[in-house]
Amino acid sequence: MELKVWVEGAVRVVCGLSLKTSCQDVVIALAQAIGQTGRYILIFKIRGTERQLVADDCPLQHLAQLGQLASEVQFILRRTGPSLSDGQGTPKTKRQKNFICHLKVQHGFVTGTLP
Repeated sequence: MELKVWVEGAVRVVCGLSLKTSCQDVVIALAQAIGQTGRYILIFKIRGTERQLVADDCPLQHLAQLGQLASEVQFILRRTGPSLSDGQGTPKTKRQKNFICHLKVQHGFVTGTLP
């Protein structure tokens, strides 16, 4: 499955998601795709109301629960500040390293296999 996310004013499509793919997985994929370190949140917006998703939320589950209203939802990636490790040279976790290796960006699409 795929998820459309607004990133810096443009729509990006994250492919290879499942109902169990977490918000954290989506944020990591998009941050890596745009090549910017920092702290990011994923916003769920419907009918002018915004809600910040937490790391363990599963965006596709939110859409599935909305039924026909799902077409009115926008997901927005928002940078909230520098990463905690900016400038410290902290190595990435093994999971992040493996994930990044499988990430591909083509014509505004982020493709890869997400958990």
